[in-house]
Amino acid sequence: MKAQVKAKMKLSVALAGLAVAGGWWLGAVGGAGALAQGAPESLLPPGFDRPSRPARPAPSPSAAPVASSPARVLQPRFDGLGNDAPTASPTPVGALAPVLAAVAKGPVALPEGINSFDQLMALPPEKLDRMLGLIPKYDIPPAAQRALRHIGLLDEGEHGMPAQSLAGQNASLVRAAVAGNAGQMVSRWGHILLRRALASRLDAPDGMAPTEFAALRASLLLRMGEQDTARALVQDVDPSLYDAALAQAAWHAYIATADLTGFCPVLQSQPSLRQDAEWQAMRGICATFGGASASGMGELDRMAAAKSAPRIDILLAQKYAGASGSGNRRTVNVEWEGVTTMTPMRYGLTIALGITPPETAMKDSGTRFSAVNALAPMLGLGLRADASDSAGAHGVLSSAAMVDLYAQVYNNDDVKGGPADRALLLRDAYVGITPADRLTAIQQLWDGAQGNARYGRMVLTAYAAARLTPSADMAGAAGDLIASMLAAGLDGNAAMWRSVVELGSDGWAQLAVAMPVTQKVDVAAIETFIDRDKSENKHRSAMLVAGLSGLGRLDDGARADLLKKLSTSVDGRSRWSDAIDQAANVGNPTLVALLVGLGMQGDAWSRMTPRYLMHIVSALQRVGLGAEARMIAAEAVARG
Repeated sequence: MKAQVKAKMKLSVALAGLAVAGGWWLGAVGGAGALAQGAPESLLPPGFDRPSRPARPAPSPSAAPVASSPARVLQPRFDGLGNDAPTASPTPVGALAPVLAAVAKGPVALPEGINSFDQLMALPPEKLDRMLGLIPKYDIPPAAQRALRHIGLLDEGEHGMPAQSLAGQNASLVRAAVAGNAGQMVSRWGHILLRRALASRLDAPDGMAPTEFAALRASLLLRMGEQDTARALVQDVDPSLYDAALAQAAWHAYIATADLTGFCPVLQSQPSLRQDAEWQAMRGICATFGGASASGMGELDRMAAAKSAPRIDILLAQKYAGASGSGNRRTVNVEWEGVTTMTPMRYGLTIALGITPPETAMKDSGTRFSAVNALAPMLGLGLRADASDSAGAHGVLSSAAMVDLYAQVYNNDDVKGGPADRALLLRDAYVGITPADRLTAIQQLWDGAQGNARYGRMVLTAYAAARLTPSADMAGAAGDLIASMLAAGLDGNAAMWRSVVELGSDGWAQLAVAMPVTQKVDVAAIETFIDRDKSENKHRSAMLVAGLSGLGRLDDGARADLLKKLSTSVDGRSRWSDAIDQAANVGNPTLVALLVGLGMQGDAWSRMTPRYLMHIVSALQRVGLGAEARMIAAEAVARG
């Protein structure tokens, strides 16, 4: 704040100097009045504040500025007793010295390419500030700035990873593990584990700049659909310390959360990191919300005249800037004619304005904005509920968050259609009169979707399923009920179904890897599961064998026989398997989590190999992440 006040004072004095250069003259009286703001009030008792001294003569009423010669600039000086005593020949001091000296000597040189004062004042504020050296170097005083250490959200005491766990690691390996991850993982629990690692308060690896490490983590979180976590992560770094990569990641994080003005401090302290049309539009928006309405809207008008961006983008930016309420308001009609694509910035502006984009603009977006829709509070509850299936299946939303969302849908009579129907079914799943009624409601929710969306509904019903008392009457649904409970990590509730499930059934197979026990598993029961397995190439059976092997619950000989029966293998090595095994051997859970995310990329469990799953589960078990290992193995059996 002090830096901004000082910058504004410099601007006013600089413009005063330029006014003199343009032919404007200040009289002696006017110049003194502009610089001297009056003496401070004395706190001494009466009689002590005015020591005896010759009185200062008052200026003659007839005195007037002389237009033919420069005015004498009076430099305020305090005598220590509250009296200002201007000197006849002041010496400029401090930051004002160059400008005051120029005023005292005469005309000053205008910046290159500027020929008049009017031309200078017509410049955009950002260019004018840069010419006059008024761009703030920081928005937080140096003494209050945060060190680039322990950047993140979760401390180790809050279930975050150890802060120093990557400090001694090879920077190239960490960079490859984070930058090489496309963000989509086959496993919900793998997604949750990776998010936890990326959000932890970590020090950068040796040989990697802390800002680069923060940018890599935020970018991966964005690719995962974790825009809120990404924004919180970049906010842990002071804007004046951003580099181009971190600013780019922060830019996308603020856009994805429809918090465009939240990015303004970064743009203000780092105005020259980019020069493209989106950056120019953002300058106009930030100027408008910063109180410079005329110059901000003028920037957007110049973009429109130059056609430097698609018309729809400029219209959205103008409408957003006009919502600042700082004057210069105008009516902007957003016209979607001819718009067939939706960019991240375009979508961020659209939802921030409360506009529903037409289907023609969204037709090629697919599920690109599903995570944004599920988390955006400004969107309608129905749209958020529709997007929650995908977000829940991928791990973006927890079961509790999904239930809270549908509770809002249930309490809002304005929501109609599918979301409202699902809210009623979810209520019945909790408060149905009989267990059979509750199970029926749960199954109707599952059967209303397919693929990943169906698994998202299982996440939604996890706590409702946990309220059902295990019964032989429900043995046929036990497999799906157990999968639903384990999707939310309710392994204790799922364990209560051990007396109900049949050996070799789906429910038994999930419990075989999900329970926190160490005894060996009955091979005959595994063979029964293999015989009943109807998945393509018996992929679920291969996941079961790999998961049990990784947890140490299957002998090497039995594993070899079972994998031979399945015509698959877990033998062989790769650079990835060597890296994750080495990370596990040295007990580094953070590096293991990053490599787990790298190895679980894909859009379906069919892309996961038994070899990779065994290495993942084994590595997690060895570094103290046994609960995550068991949940991933159980998910592989349920969804593989």
